[in-house]
This record gives sequence, structure tokens and C-alpha cells, in this order.
Amino acid sequence: MRKVIVGNHDPENVILLEIEPEKQKTWIDFWETKTHLGVEPVCISKIVKEDRLLYYEKDNRKILIKRIYNRVIFDELLQRNDLKRSFNLTEDVEVEWAGHPNWFFKISKYSMPFIKSKYASDCSFLSDLNQWPSDLENYVLKPLYSFAGSGVVIDVTSDMLDAIKPEDRKNFLLQKKVKYEPCLVTPSGNAKVEVRLLYIWPDNDAAPQLVLNLTRLSKGAMIGVSQNKNMDWVGGSASIMEI
Repeated sequence: MRKVIVGNHDPENVILLEIEPEKQKTWIDFWETKTHLGVEPVCISKIVKEDRLLYYEKDNRKILIKRIYNRVIFDELLQRNDLKRSFNLTEDVEVEWAGHPNWFFKISKYSMPFIKSKYASDCSFLSDLNQWPSDLENYVLKPLYSFAGSGVVIDVTSDMLDAIKPEDRKNFLLQKKVKYEPCLVTPSGNAKVEVRLLYIWPDNDAAPQLVLNLTRLSKGAMIGVSQNKNMDWVGGSASIMEI
């Protein structure tokens, strides 16, 4: 992780870029990154751009940024009209990226309708459908540009889809539901399990490497912290895996 995030630079010249990182649910992760790697979490609004160089301030010093560990979610950034900034992610600047912003689009929900596989849930842009499936109880409606489960509709009806203006339907996905089996026994009932795999991709390697996982436990209708409030034996964990 140090090699992938810090590269060959002094950690002081590497930042973790976010939107108000101290207010994010994942702040503890950012703090641990700083503790172990020496990489400062910095809000995008605090970046100072001079010509093609970027700087941040720390201890009343202006420090050159040579590499960015990017954690900015575009959907959140677009919603923050109140956030004044001198640097935009699309600008041509002299900086290395640990996770280039373009990767966000490669793995975003926009790519899902193009993935046709027995391992992927059937998914379509709402605008591409001439008629609604007859079994809408087996589908979920997702805003194309949202995150952390916001705006997702579990119980979809045809009236609901009809109410979406035709010109707005390109901004929604209709996806076949995935049934999570509540297979993990806990002291207060069974929990559903979702395993997310973390890969890192060193700059000169031919392929990414699997390094660890995030195992998410849920007892709600959806996976995620905000959908499991007032529940116990839920949240983030880790699975032992054989490599």
C-alpha cells in the first residue's frame, strides 16, 4: 500500500484528496492512512493552484504536492456548489495520481448496463426500455449519479417509472435484484454478507493484486451504514481468505 500510495516521494508531498475529509464517515480510515503512511488528508477546497503546480498548507507552510491519493466522489462534488476551489480534477497539472479520477467513471454505475455476464445482475438505462418489466418486484431503481445508496428504490411500481419524465430517464438504472441470503448466524438473528475485494495496481505491474477484503454485514433491506441504523452485529468486518 505504501508503494502504491506514496510511490517514490516524501510522504509530505503526497496527499489524500477528499471533500471535507474530517466530516466523512470514513474519516477513521483517512486518519489511519495518515498515521501509517504519513499522507495528509486534504480537502479539495484547500488546494492552491499556481500555474501547473499544486500546493497545500500545513503548519503555516506551503507544501508542493507531487502525488495524489484520490478519494473524491464526483457525485458528491457536483452537489457541493458551496465549496469554493481553485483546482478542478480535470485540469492538466504536474502531479501523479494514485487512482486517476478517470477510474471513477470506469467503475461507476454508468458501466453496469454494458456488462453482460452470468456473474452480473441484468441492468438497463431506464431510457432504453420501451416497456417496463412485468415483474417489477424483482427490480430496483437506481439514480445513475448517486452514492452510498441514496435515492435507491427497492419497491418499484410502474406508476413510479411513468412519473419520471422521458428526458430524465437517462439518469436512472433499472437493475434486477440480487437476493442476499441471511446466512451468518449472530446472537440477534441472521445477517446478510457482502464481500468487497480490494485490489492495488502498482505502476509497473501488468495486473492488479488482490490484497484484502471488506466484509459488510447487514440486517436491513440494503447493505450500508445508513440502512442499518439501530441494529446490532452489522457493519464492517473482514474475512479470512486463501490466496
